[in-house]
Amino acid sequence: MNEKEKIYEGKAKILYKGPEKNTAIQYFKDHATAFNNLKKSTIEGKGIFNNKISEHIFKKLNQIGIKTHFIKRLDEREQLIYMAEIIPLEFIVRNIATGSLTKKLGIADGTVLSKPLLEYSYKNDELGDPLVAREHITEFNWALSTELDLINNHCLKINSFMQEMFKNVGIKLVDFKLEFGRASINGKKEILLADEISPDTCRLWDMVSEKKLDKDRFRKDLGNVIEAYQEVAARLGIGR
Repeated sequence: MNEKEKIYEGKAKILYKGPEKNTAIQYFKDHATAFNNLKKSTIEGKGIFNNKISEHIFKKLNQIGIKTHFIKRLDEREQLIYMAEIIPLEFIVRNIATGSLTKKLGIADGTVLSKPLLEYSYKNDELGDPLVAREHITEFNWALSTELDLINNHCLKINSFMQEMFKNVGIKLVDFKLEFGRASINGKKEILLADEISPDTCRLWDMVSEKKLDKDRFRKDLGNVIEAYQEVAARLGIGR
């Protein structure tokens, strides 16, 4: 078997050259990081659950008209995806105040927001992924104004869909982050939802107990990280 050609390795995933033009293979690792890579560990099986949960959600988002980079899951740890030029921003959607929002602004933890709050973060670990305004994004050509309009609409549509999806299985969608990229599909330029959606990228609380079912269990040394990811998968009806 020929060894795959590595394109890029990040904190949680590896990208390999795909079998066809403009495709890649996305491999989910078991590495866990927090606080801009200052805290690191390995959580056995995390990549398997993230792969399957992300597949489950991306398939559903494709069905409601959100174009994503997802093509198909190849095995427990790999997905076939469209190659995309990632826009260097994280799009953060918040429904409940927690984490950095409460620390920076003194908002009471757990405050339910009157409407979803959308934030932009410039992807740069050395700078601490600083929050930026729309004016920064267009001034420095990270994204066009028309691209931002489209992505903002996608973020709110994804939020509405996922809030209902998780509510139906007894989970609060507290906040989450998304990444988007530019791709050429069948000769047409598209903006695609990229990266992943999983307990690594979302804050998920049990609706009754508010038990954390996400990467905060690693960030805050709460333990039982893989059990929480497994519980999210099970509630969504995803088999091991």
